[in-house]
Amino acid sequence: MSIAIRALSKRFGPFTALDNIDLDIQAGELVALLGPSGCGKTTLLRIIAGLENADAGQIQFNGEETAHRPVRERKVGFVFQHYALFQHMTVFENVAFGLRVRPRARRPGEAQIRAKVEELLGLIQLDWLADRYPSQLSGGQRQRIALARALAVEPQVLLLDEPFGALDTKVRKELRRWLRRLHDELHMTSVFVTHDQEEALEVADRIVVMNCGQIEQIGSPQEVYDAPATPFVYQFLGHINLFHGRAHSGWVRLGELRVQTPEYQNAESASATAYVRPHDIDLLREPEDGDTTIAAIVSRVHILGSLVRLELRQQADDELAEVEMTRDRYAADPLQVGDVVFAKPRQLRVFLNDGHSPELPVWLGDGDGI
Repeated sequence: MSIAIRALSKRFGPFTALDNIDLDIQAGELVALLGPSGCGKTTLLRIIAGLENADAGQIQFNGEETAHRPVRERKVGFVFQHYALFQHMTVFENVAFGLRVRPRARRPGEAQIRAKVEELLGLIQLDWLADRYPSQLSGGQRQRIALARALAVEPQVLLLDEPFGALDTKVRKELRRWLRRLHDELHMTSVFVTHDQEEALEVADRIVVMNCGQIEQIGSPQEVYDAPATPFVYQFLGHINLFHGRAHSGWVRLGELRVQTPEYQNAESASATAYVRPHDIDLLREPEDGDTTIAAIVSRVHILGSLVRLELRQQADDELAEVEMTRDRYAADPLQVGDVVFAKPRQLRVFLNDGHSPELPVWLGDGDGI
């Protein structure tokens, strides 16, 4: 089932939860709504489900308006963060619940219910727990049961609100891989809310990055990570370093570094910020000609499994930066605390400032000239 969202807005008193949202979700797609707390992602999910009413705008399922369609007729399955299982019912009865409460005319027979529940418990690989109660299950098992219960009513759209947020890191990683495999098998239109960037990048076909009730960017995981459309997306997806400087006539001066930016050919000494990910910086033992490197001192070395993270202090103004590299790359030239290095960004993105400085650690101060 495809979902079309048009000019959707929602306020709670003076607070704007959603501000003129437009979004298309294709049939069979797994879409992540990603953003910080309070950005509107859960409100959007609840309006799609019919659990909240929008103040303005439309939501269409397969081209049909849903505003006057009751929740039970939307054919939507909803999975909450905290399972919402019935504690007095067995696993089997929890999964069967949605089928048993259907109107009599559409209620399956007992044999059909049993066959459907057994099929779903087999699908989530928990058929051996059918006679247990929720209190006897682990958090990961309970969440899989909650998902089976949502699937029992054969929804055309599956909505998940922070489905793994209450679980520990190891279980969360296991379940999100399992969810991706399950989706590939069922091909059901699915929308899930998360504030976990890694979760969205690993699981989703497309990511909708939200902030302050608006959509900042829509794209595949690779698109939103490799080509962030706004400073907010850059900050929210992964670690970054900030270089502050000035743009003028197609060039940006960032402290010792000078970078060509033809997109800002008409800028005249405009305040600018360059965003650089830690893994997009090379460290050299000697400077290069042409204002392409920045002198710094290694202040700390962290070995984190297969990754090495180095903290640098720029010699000019003592600001911090982070550089990440593989263990193999580090082993080829093992830098030590106190070593002088010359940082060379391989890839950076420059945005002109609008008067609001990003609230992140700054590596470079403003350049005095171009």
